[in-house]
Amino acid sequence: MTARFTYSRWDGTQTGFSLEADEVLAELTDDLLYHGDINAALRRMMREGMVDREGNRIEGLREMMDKIRRRKRELEESGDLGGVYSEIADALRDIVDEERHAVDNSVRDAEASGDERRAQNARDAAMEKQFRLDMMPDDLAGLVRELQHYDFESKDAERRFEELLDKLRQQMMQQVVDQMSEGMQNMGPEDIARMKDMMAALNEMIDKRERGEDPGFEEFMEEYGDFFPENPRTLDELLENMARRMQAMQDFMDSLSPEQRSQLQQLSEQLMQDMDLNWQMQQLGEKMSRMFPQQGNQRGSNFRGEQPMDMQQAMQAMMEMGQLNDMENMLQQAQNPAQLSEVDLDQVRELLGQDAARSLERLAEMTKVLEEAGLVHRKEGKLELTPRGMRAIGNNALREIFARISRDKMGQHRMPAEGIGHERNYDSKPYEFGDPFRLDLQRTIRNAISRQGTGTPVRLTPDDFEIERTEHTSRASTVLLLDLSFSMVQADRFVPAKKVAIAMHSLIKSQFPRDHLSIIGFSSIAYPLKPEELPEVSWDREYGTNMHHAFALARRQLAGQPGTKQILMITDGEPTSHITDDGYPLFTYPYIQESVEHAMREVVRCTKEGITINSYVLDASSQLRSIIEQMTKINKGRAFFTSADSLGDYMLVDFFENRRKMSRSR
Repeated sequence: MTARFTYSRWDGTQTGFSLEADEVLAELTDDLLYHGDINAALRRMMREGMVDREGNRIEGLREMMDKIRRRKRELEESGDLGGVYSEIADALRDIVDEERHAVDNSVRDAEASGDERRAQNARDAAMEKQFRLDMMPDDLAGLVRELQHYDFESKDAERRFEELLDKLRQQMMQQVVDQMSEGMQNMGPEDIARMKDMMAALNEMIDKRERGEDPGFEEFMEEYGDFFPENPRTLDELLENMARRMQAMQDFMDSLSPEQRSQLQQLSEQLMQDMDLNWQMQQLGEKMSRMFPQQGNQRGSNFRGEQPMDMQQAMQAMMEMGQLNDMENMLQQAQNPAQLSEVDLDQVRELLGQDAARSLERLAEMTKVLEEAGLVHRKEGKLELTPRGMRAIGNNALREIFARISRDKMGQHRMPAEGIGHERNYDSKPYEFGDPFRLDLQRTIRNAISRQGTGTPVRLTPDDFEIERTEHTSRASTVLLLDLSFSMVQADRFVPAKKVAIAMHSLIKSQFPRDHLSIIGFSSIAYPLKPEELPEVSWDREYGTNMHHAFALARRQLAGQPGTKQILMITDGEPTSHITDDGYPLFTYPYIQESVEHAMREVVRCTKEGITINSYVLDASSQLRSIIEQMTKINKGRAFFTSADSLGDYMLVDFFENRRKMSRSR
């Protein structure tokens, strides 16, 4: 059956185009070439965002976290909670003071015993304890956390601290209950009794699920659903809502006003009259602590606005602050786009807006898009480029360079004359007498249909004939020398040079598949690079530009290769390294004449073997210019003194034009 498609005018409601794999890879290319790691490049894009081909901005995590911090500041400036929970802070300070006195008394008792060994041990233990007490944080939450892990000397201080913690836990649990239903302060004895029944049923429901039984959530909600205005759909959702309230209350207690503190105390006293309810709340608190061990790690907020908040406003602000903190932590911990799929998009939309939610959704699918397009694959838990991905990067680099050349109107990339040979030029021309009869059937038939119209049979005449253009068959063998020394990175020359090398490989493989190309990286020493390794190869964290070793290795690789032989060298530094007679690299800076002489001897050997050396020198110093000119004079090759920005303009155009001339001259 013939596929049918329906088109309609864009009205703003249709689903937009998906994130294209090629535009994602193009955005990743520079960072991938710099670091040599697709995973690091993805993390950077995830942080910084991008602009898609339609010009839409995809926000990065940095922008989203800036929005989160701005919203947190707005919340803190929206009202006044009256400062920290001062009586609890005072009680903690009294506990610390009591512990200090106990530590001092233990030292005095040991010294009074006359046992010097006991006294020294006591002094050492006291020094460590006093140091820990001195280093206790000033904030309430931090002080409580540190004291929970402190080994008390004073049993009275330890008992007082445990009692204070019990009091705090009870108040937190009570506030969780208080926020379940509006108008809680006006509840009478019957309402409190019903709440006690609800708490018992909730504890039983949790116990049933832990035993693997049906908890009966639907029946529970039919009976007590009015306590939960959020109308949770599952038991997990109900418990998560309660956990958020617990966290909000814990944060809220760090900074209560005296009036709000008084209201809380009065309500707590009312609830504490029923010991059975208190027991049910304690049971629920223990269960919640086991199910949500991550709760309790957030810090209190410094609300500094002028407008007083009531309890409901304060709890809403604290719950939103907790959501923002959770979201910020999750975004900070995300190491790859796939982890972003765990973020609640509805919550992002509510807190940060539609643009942020849409951007996060697109960021989360980046890895999936690349994998489905076959550009990357996962190996041992890490992403790696596939051969298709490497070809795509090469094509992108080549397209980028030639697009810039076209804009600058530099170079002529098509030859006006064609020869007779075996390499197709993927172009055609009308047939003329004497031409080889290599018909381009597609264009020939199209000409016939254009002349006589549709219908069968299609009748051909000589005027319809178009033939394929061809070029002379020729072969060239090229070794590309890529400077990977640390100086290439310092002036931002590394990525442009590497991009040109990748583009060169892509050009030769696509346009001149019979040619030989090998790549050699060099710094303190030279070593061969496989073309497929280029996207992920990084610079050497070493100093030295060993032209001597690079030329020698290139000469050996070209031995026995057919066709015209040439070496293309990209560098930015003088020959500061060479291989000694003992076979070890010697680096000196500034360069010494011995290194230059070793390089020149290899240039002479290359010249005798018919190898042309073309040098592309980035931001050359006067000394480097002089050395390169001397090499060029010996070898009769060409030297191009340019910058990183225009390296591709010179190198690819020169190679392309000379390769075409080579084909025409055969």
